[in-house]
This record gives sequence, structure tokens and C-alpha cells, in this order.
Amino acid sequence: MVFSSTIFIFLFLPLVLLCYFLAPTKVKNYVLLLFSIIFYLFGGPKYLLLLLLIVLIDYIGAILIEKKEKRKLFLGITIALNILILVYFKYTGFFLDNINNIFKLDIPVPKIVLPIGISFYTFQAMSYVIDVYRKKVSLQKNFLTLLLYVSLFPQLVAGPIVRYETIEKELKNRKTTFEDFLYGLKRFILGLAKKVIIANQMGLLADTIFQQTNLVSPIAFLGGLAYMFQIYFDFSAYSDMAIGLGRIFGFKFLENFNFPYISKSITEFWRRWHISLSSWFRDYVYIPLGGNRKGVKRQIINLFVVWLLTGFWHGAEWNFIIWGLYYFIFLVLEKFVLNKVLEKTPTILKHIYTLIIIYFGWIIFRCDNLNSLVLFIKALFSFNITGFSMNELMIYLESYYIYFILAIVFSFPVYQKLIAKIEKLKNGKLKLFLNIFHYTSLIVIFIITIMFLAYSSYNPFIYFRF
Repeated sequence: MVFSSTIFIFLFLPLVLLCYFLAPTKVKNYVLLLFSIIFYLFGGPKYLLLLLLIVLIDYIGAILIEKKEKRKLFLGITIALNILILVYFKYTGFFLDNINNIFKLDIPVPKIVLPIGISFYTFQAMSYVIDVYRKKVSLQKNFLTLLLYVSLFPQLVAGPIVRYETIEKELKNRKTTFEDFLYGLKRFILGLAKKVIIANQMGLLADTIFQQTNLVSPIAFLGGLAYMFQIYFDFSAYSDMAIGLGRIFGFKFLENFNFPYISKSITEFWRRWHISLSSWFRDYVYIPLGGNRKGVKRQIINLFVVWLLTGFWHGAEWNFIIWGLYYFIFLVLEKFVLNKVLEKTPTILKHIYTLIIIYFGWIIFRCDNLNSLVLFIKALFSFNITGFSMNELMIYLESYYIYFILAIVFSFPVYQKLIAKIEKLKNGKLKLFLNIFHYTSLIVIFIITIMFLAYSSYNPFIYFRF
């Protein structure tokens, strides 16, 4: 089940809202837990046991860590078990395929289905255990409460990676005000629109182009651009909907995206893109390795480890590893070589430089294997422009230009700035009129979004595969 499906919008969500808000305060957590389990069952019933096993491991591990003796040993065992489970389900095939290819062996490669959301909920569970060890959070003695934290359906299968410390108090005691409910609903509608109206259309075009075998330069360029917008609006839309749903139930999840395409450097881009993942690797890998406290050489090694793992976290393919190391190179260059140059560079040129790097990064990310990556790059730089290719380009642009315009406009904080200006208005009547217009527009956007859903069967979520 995905958020942008009619079964979720018109059946699951109304049911959980009805049951949750009618339930007494003491049982609200259990209502959420029940519906979170039902939500996960739609994606794969047999993997619910795996989710329960991971939570149980971290529940017991945290209890053992809380004791004064052998805390570090119990932490190591708990983290090792989490990683072993993740590696088995996500990377067994990758490792065995490469061993077979390198050593010319024929080891059977088992067909292991990747459980939905395993990368996200494993990282969440590990962050809880590590924070218990660091004494940043209190031990959670109620297994069901810990299970709710990990399995909470708004962020279960595709993030953001919610830290236990950010919702520890809300798990015990929270209230949903009318303002919270309204904000959450608004955020969900806007996220749904971004996903269905922009991301899906960009994805349809990107898939059409990337599947072609004889690409020419302008078509290849357009395909890369479409994917660049698809992945941003797909993933940020999911985060918007997750944050909105969380707010409806009284949880205040931290932001996961902050308009990354307005960045003026790759360093800034990674402060704005998938913030929960970047901060997770910073706090639980980079800083424990020594961060920048042990000299330049050690800092570069630490950055290498972090970006190797960041790429590998996204998938068991070489293109993801290359993608991670690609960003490692540019981040090191910016930190130690280009920092003074970028300071003196005009803002517009910094934007262009950053977008070019991001663009090629997404091409690496999108191509399934090294062969397809090489072919796509060759097509991009072949400059083989023909009359037929230009006609094909014009057909694509005529069909998708409105979605490109929407994608470009909403890559900037236009909506947020307009709302902020409305809130600052002192003219009461004008402010009321604009607010009525605003919420009426949201209703219209929701209706249009549902119409798109009704007439299209293309509705993937990219980050479900991670």
C-alpha cells in the first residue's frame, strides 16, 4: 500500500483517523500500532516477523546495555545482529555474484526478496540502541511502545529516519490540536500532489527515455533532467506526506528536505537532501570514526567510509557505490581545494556548477548497471542531433512542458514564501480572503490529484526499493 493510492486515501486513512480519535488516550498508541502492522502487512505479510525480530533484538540489547557491566560488548553484539540481518537480505546476491565473477566460481545465488523499508527501520532501531548506550535517551521498557516507534506507518517503509530522541516524549504523551490537524492535512495534500502530478509524470518520461537503446544527445539530456525532478519530487513528496500524517497524530517529525536544488555547493546540497540519512551517517559513523578531529588524512578516510556506506545503503549495485564515491570526491574537493574559489564565485555560477554535478550524479544513480551507464554517458556526449531526434524532442516537450514548469517552480520555496507573507498581513479582511482562497485552492488541488490517480496506473515510489 502506498500513500498515493485510492485504498489508502479513501479506506485505510479514514479508518485509522476514525478509530484513533474515538479511542481513549490510554489506547491511542495501540490503535496506531495495530494499523501500522496492518499497513505493513499489505507490503509483505511474511516479513512482519522480520520487523518484530529486529525490534526484539534492539529491545533486549538496550536492556542489557543499560546494565553497568559489558555495555560496549552488548552494544557491539546488538549492532552486529542488525547489520547481519540487513546484509543478508539486501547484499547476499551482490556479494555472491561478484565472488562468482572474480574467482570464476559457480556458487548458487539464492533469490532473496528485499523486505520493504528494511534499510529505514533497521537504521531507526539501531539509532535507539546507540542513543541508549550514549545515555541520550531513556530505556524503553514497554516492547509495544518501542515497536510503535519503529513501525509507525507514516515513516515505516520510506522514511524519514526518525530518531527516538525526537519523539520520545510524544510516544508517552501527546495531543493533536486543530492547528496540528490542519497543518498535517495540508502537508499531506501538497505532498500527494507533488507525487502524483509532478513526480509520476516526470517518472513516466524518464522511464520511456532510459529504456531506449539508441539514444541521441537531446533525448538523453531530457531523460536525465526528467529523472532529476522525478527523484526529488517522489522522495520529498513521501517525506511531506509522512510529516503531515505524523503531525495529524501528534508527532513532529523533523524535516527531510529543504529545497536541495537551490544549493550553491555540493556540501550545501547534502545539508538539504535526505537530511535524516545524512545526519544519521554523520552522528553514528563519521563522528565516532573521529570526524575532523584527527587530522586531514584521517578526515578524508572518514569521509570515504561514510560515502562508500551511503552509496551502498541505497542498493546492492556498483552504480550506487560509484554514486557515493562520486559525491565523496566533490565534497573533498570543496572542503580542501575549491572552498576559497567558491567563496569568490558569483552566486549564479555556483548554482550552475552544483546543478551540473547533481545532474550527472542522478544519471549514475538511475542506470542499473555499468554498461547502461557507459552507454547513456556516450549518448549524452555524442552530440548526434538529427531532424528525427529534434522532432522526438519536440513531441516530448509538448506533452510534458507543463510538468517541467511545475517542477522548476516548486523546486524553489515559492509556496512557503507566499504563505509567510499572508501570515504577516495586518489587513484582517485581506488576510481572511487570502486564507479562504488558499484552502479552497488546496481542495481543488486534491480533486485534481485524485483525477490524475483515477486516470493513470503509473504510480511507483522510488525509495521503496531501499
